[in-house]
Amino acid sequence: MNRRSLMTLVAMGLAAPSLSRAQESWPDRPIRLIVPWPPGGSTDTIARLFQPKLAEILGKPVIIENRGGASGSIGAIEAARAAPDGYTWMFAYDNEATNQTLMRLPYKTLEAFTPVSLVATGPLALVAHSSTPYRNFQDVVAAAKAAPDTISFASSGVGGLAHVSTTLLQQQGRFNLVHVPYRGGGPAVQDAVAGQVPLFMSNVVIISQHIRAGVLRPLGVTTLRESRHVPGTLPFAEQGFDGFDAPTWWTFLARSGTPEPIQRRMHEALTKALAEPDVRSRIEEQGCDVRATGPEECSRFLANEIERWGKVIRDNNIRADS
Repeated sequence: MNRRSLMTLVAMGLAAPSLSRAQESWPDRPIRLIVPWPPGGSTDTIARLFQPKLAEILGKPVIIENRGGASGSIGAIEAARAAPDGYTWMFAYDNEATNQTLMRLPYKTLEAFTPVSLVATGPLALVAHSSTPYRNFQDVVAAAKAAPDTISFASSGVGGLAHVSTTLLQQQGRFNLVHVPYRGGGPAVQDAVAGQVPLFMSNVVIISQHIRAGVLRPLGVTTLRESRHVPGTLPFAEQGFDGFDAPTWWTFLARSGTPEPIQRRMHEALTKALAEPDVRSRIEEQGCDVRATGPEECSRFLANEIERWGKVIRDNNIRADS
């Protein structure tokens, strides 16, 4: 054995106890949770509902950092560049799957991150402002066919499932709408409620109160079957779009390379926080279903979503500027 190899082994031996102590003492300082969307959107809302309990269980502050912009990619890039020391995590929205195909990103999701848990899933709903003449989805289709490219629909940003699934509906139904992307669900819902855009495809989390108030009228949901979160609203699968199924989702991700003991402890803490009746009920009251899966199921789900929607994007020539 040469001198360099011997020194390397000695260094590794000296570093191992230090690394072990760091893992055992984790967390010993505040934890960053990057939410790659502005305040007021669904991802921010759900994160802030489980954040206090998660911090209580871990015994250290969990600080939410909103890093919105570019359909969630700005915050995701920052998270992907973070040190894998267990002090930076990301709470991602469904764009994390579609962005892999739509954008030129400096990372690949399943290489840069390790899935911790699929936190929640839920329906997307197409809603119309109450001042519009659209009483059902067929009214929208008929109007769009009569006057193509004159009716606008808003979404939380380019490339999310709200955008991609609506594009798929248009292509399957042979009608054309004009996409108006926003920098997050918060700004989009403000304009939708104000009647600045006639249609809005969104998760139910940020529009449920406006549906209940009668300001926004639901025309269809993207789940295969009727959702308890939008009662009385037919799924698109029952409105002439057989088999249409595109639920939205939120997932908790670790930086790849984060020590497994730390990942396990975070998963245990997150699962415990989401199991708290008050936390669970408050999240589900927003319009989604808590899943709180294990890492393996979350990993399979995310890989499938990346492949599934990547194929839809390529097959239908959906572009980041569409």
